[in-house]
Order: sequence, then C-alpha cells, then structure tokens
Amino acid sequence: MAGAHSSSGKQDFPYWLAAIVLVGLAAAIAIASSTLYSQIFLTVAQGIWITIYVTIVGFTLASLLGLGLALMALSDSIWLRQIARFYTEICRGIPFLVLLFWIAFAGVPAFVALWNAVTTPLREAGLLEELLVRDVSLLWRAIIALTLGYGAFIAEVFRAGIQSVDMGQIEAAKALGLSRGQRFRLVVFPQAMRVILPPLGNDFVTMVKDSSFVSVLGVADITQMGKIYSAGSFRFFETYSIVAYIYLLLTISLSLALRGLERRMRRAVR
Repeated sequence: MAGAHSSSGKQDFPYWLAAIVLVGLAAAIAIASSTLYSQIFLTVAQGIWITIYVTIVGFTLASLLGLGLALMALSDSIWLRQIARFYTEICRGIPFLVLLFWIAFAGVPAFVALWNAVTTPLREAGLLEELLVRDVSLLWRAIIALTLGYGAFIAEVFRAGIQSVDMGQIEAAKALGLSRGQRFRLVVFPQAMRVILPPLGNDFVTMVKDSSFVSVLGVADITQMGKIYSAGSFRFFETYSIVAYIYLLLTISLSLALRGLERRMRRAVR
C-alpha cells in the first residue's frame, strides 16, 4: 500500500506531450516539404491575427462583463441579483450560433435605430451624424456576440470563486475597518483568483476555438480563410487539415502556458 501511495504521488512523465510534439514536428516537416501544403498554410495563416484579435478583445470584454454580473449576483439588492440571474440564464440558454446571428442581423440594427432616435436633437443641431448599420463592422458584431455570450458563463466562474473565500477572512477584514471595496480588492479577489483561474483559462482556450463561428459572418479568421481556399481549389482534406493543425498549435500552447501559471500560483501559496 505504501509503495502504491508513493508511486501515485509522483507526477507521471508527460508522454502525451511528447507524442504531441513529435506529431507536430512531423506535420511541420510535411508542410515545409510540400509546395501544396506550404501554400495552403500561408493562405490560412493570414487569418491568425484576426482570430487572436477577436479572442483577446472578446475575452477581455467578456471577463469585465462577467465580473460585473457576478458582483450584481452577490449584491444586497434583490433587483441587481434578479437582473444578473435573468441575463445569465437567457444567454446561457441560447446556442452561440443563434446568438451570433441575432446580434449581427437583429440586435445591432435595433441598437442603431434606437441610437438614432435618442440622438435626434443632437443630429438636428449638427453635433452628430446619423449612425448607419453598415458603420458597425461584422468584426465588431462578432466580438459583441462573443462578449455577451461568454460573459454569462464567466459570470458564474467569478461568482463561484468569490463565494469560495472563507467568511472568516471577510469578517477579519471588517474587524480591521476595511471598506467593502477594500475588502474585495485586498482580501477576497486575490484569494478567489486561485479558484477562478483554472476554469477562466479553460474558457479562454474554448473561445479560441469558438471564435471560428465568426467565419459565418465572413470575418477573415483562420476558418474563413480555409473556407475560401477550399472553395476555390476543392482541396478540402488538405485545407481543413491545415486549419485543424493551426488551431491545435494555438490551443495546446495556451493550455501549457496556463498549466505553468497554475503551478507557479500553487508554489507561491505554499
């Protein structure tokens, strides 16, 4: 039993990572040595920047929205709690692709119409110009959809993390005379981040993959560039193999970086 316990306490050698590295190197060599695969890779890779931009901006805004919703859900005000719960349940219950289409082709036009109605006096005074639906790019419509959709899920991550902090810590902070804002900033949030970080990192990796949905709006991300190339060349197998390879490079690299950050945080706590 003791031997079994000691062996289970040891960290397994990451054979899976070694296998992934070997497969990735083999794929890289195959791409570099093939004119066709090299051409496809260079074409599809043009969408990497858009994928990264959409993911980073969307995730940043979704995290801010999620934090705000979590604080509302934990508020003393019943109205704020009910509003946060209403928003979270609605957005989590709508498939993301449906939400994306609704924001792009219904939500944004409705917002533009409302904005123009509210700002009519300013436009008549020559202080503002009329906002047109085409002024809101499809790229930003996609980012707004990612923000609103992921904000609901991230709100639950923040809420669970904040509630995981021991009440004794909060009571001690109150006894020291810290204000509510100071308690959250100095005591609650730093401790909650240890619980929040792993699922929040998973959401970030997932958003990299889900950013491929923006291709349905014609946004020139990795998936859209693959769709364009394969539609013109009929090289579907080769093209989507490259698309999958690039996404794997992004997501696995991020996953490894997040695991390293988690290990450093655990060592810092000890």
